[in-house]
Amino acid sequence: MRNFTKLVMTDISKLGEFGLINHLTKDIKPQNASTLKGVGDDCAVLSYPDSKVLVTTDMLMEGIHFDLTYIDLKHLGYKSAMVNISDIFAMNGTPRQLVVSIALSKRFCVEDLEEFYSGLRLACEKWNVDIVGGDTTSSYTGLAISITCIGEAKPEDIVYRNGAHDTDLICVTGDLGAAYMGLQLLEREKTVYYQQVDEAREKGDKKALEGLQYFQPDFAGREYLLQRQLQPEARGEIIKRLREANIHPTSMMDISDGLSSELHHICSQSNCGCRIYEKNIPIDYQTAVMAEELNMNVTTCALNGGEDYELLFTVPIGDLATIESMPDVKLIGHVTRPELGMALIARDGSEFELKAQGWNPLADNKK
Repeated sequence: MRNFTKLVMTDISKLGEFGLINHLTKDIKPQNASTLKGVGDDCAVLSYPDSKVLVTTDMLMEGIHFDLTYIDLKHLGYKSAMVNISDIFAMNGTPRQLVVSIALSKRFCVEDLEEFYSGLRLACEKWNVDIVGGDTTSSYTGLAISITCIGEAKPEDIVYRNGAHDTDLICVTGDLGAAYMGLQLLEREKTVYYQQVDEAREKGDKKALEGLQYFQPDFAGREYLLQRQLQPEARGEIIKRLREANIHPTSMMDISDGLSSELHHICSQSNCGCRIYEKNIPIDYQTAVMAEELNMNVTTCALNGGEDYELLFTVPIGDLATIESMPDVKLIGHVTRPELGMALIARDGSEFELKAQGWNPLADNKK
């Protein structure tokens, strides 16, 4: 659990808005030729004379998209950047710039934002992305983050959701469901922590309350699940491999809301159906063990859990041999005619309708 005790706390008001921005961005140097002007003026100036510009934005709200009880600000900064970078790769593009806007309450200090920006910069440095601007303001309701990522691609290279055709192969990278299981693990340990806090308060046990400041959750053997939830990775290396193999996907998305939901997007926009096979869905051993421990169906977790940020894509059937030999890519099914609908073929051969049950951000719930 996050320890809110700080050795040094610098009130943001001591720096002011412009001083804070300068403090956080003074060492940022543009790395991309397309960044003509980054932080420090009214606008960033970008140049893409021979490419199409790709733009994606995500907004993350404390208490809805993240919980500071169990994610530190460095990991939050890394994840905030990486999930946007992933969107650019999902269009078969190259990420180039990032714009960062933050609204924060008075409980945050300068050191907190330094941690957040250190995570941002780690993610950006991994994929050679420039932080070129943004905004900072105050909030009465916690932390709000808005990230915009800008990328580029040649017109002929861009991959949309609407290009899948009958007989195309359906592929995913990595494994699915681990991030969701990581979230369940964190939520379980959070519940245990607050139960112990409540019990200590009811008993008036000050010594126990002091000891709970150093509460250590039981994550042994589950490190991979935590990493997938707290530190997702954009799959840019897969895009590179596809290009090197001269494979151009007919449709592609990253898996943020769950495999089932993303397949619905592709099929509805491509006017097609699909068949995927339960036995082919890649699931890590730790994911399966955790699902069994929590009495959850692991296939359901893989289909609907979300936040995997793996790539889901379709390719022509002629690329079968190349795809089968490609590391970290799994063939899970094929595209069909639209009248055949969308179905999951279970291990016993029975057929079930695929339903989009990923997270609804407008519903009255929390992920």
